[in-house]
Amino acid sequence: MIERIDTGARSSKIVKHNGVAYLTGQVAEGDTIQEQVQACLDKIDDLLVRAGSSREKMLRVTIWLADMSDFAGLNAVWNAWVPEGHAPARACGEAKLARAELKVEFIVDAAY
Repeated sequence: MIERIDTGARSSKIVKHNGVAYLTGQVAEGDTIQEQVQACLDKIDDLLVRAGSSREKMLRVTIWLADMSDFAGLNAVWNAWVPEGHAPARACGEAKLARAELKVEFIVDAAY
């Protein structure tokens, strides 16, 4: 069975199937990479709870940075947020994001 949560015309905020919750990409406002990363991670926390999951159950995270020069700023916030011993598989690359002011986007898959 596939369960979709907060489904709109373009996407669902969460899709659950076979024990895995797939979260839609998360972006956020903010002047600095650290502000945007923290705001995205706050949104991810909320979505994980709504999916019946948690940070400890994240399986894979894909991170897109608009500029790889923000990598250290991303990791400063990320490293404090990920529970010790529960780091997911992670990939980070550079990509042109949907709006010029966006610095980062996260895509999360987690067990529930």
